[in-house]
Amino acid sequence: MANISMRYETILVLHPSLGEEAVKALIEKFTSLIKEHGTLEKVEEWGKRRLAYPIQDELEGYYVLMHFESAPDFPAELNRIYKITDGVLRTLVVRNEYEVPKPAEQDTPAQEAAPAVEAPAVEPPPAVEVPAVEAPAQAAPQQE
Repeated sequence: MANISMRYETILVLHPSLGEEAVKALIEKFTSLIKEHGTLEKVEEWGKRRLAYPIQDELEGYYVLMHFESAPDFPAELNRIYKITDGVLRTLVVRNEYEVPKPAEQDTPAQEAAPAVEAPAVEPPPAVEVPAVEAPAQAAPQQE
């Protein structure tokens, strides 16, 4: 049977009271776990941000987004580990069907300076004449 691998992305919100070392340790723990079971493509640390609503009486959280590729059964295990780890406020793991841009591709100035390709001119559809419609004549009320 072929080895099936799918792309996923996970976002986790860490407790804001964790120190910088504790945040780095948790991120390292989860990145190494993902590397053991698949391929880690990209990690984005968004930092401390305000939550849309309070979670466990907290108004802020430390956001981390990770893109990875793994077997289809691994995200359930990753989610289980998230739930039993202290310091994790909220998590989400979703299947990603889009291509993840590589960090090297984003930083190359040559791609940004490439000329844009113009789309071919599109002619508008021909005008269609709509026949005029006359309003029906109203009948006079009958008198008795």
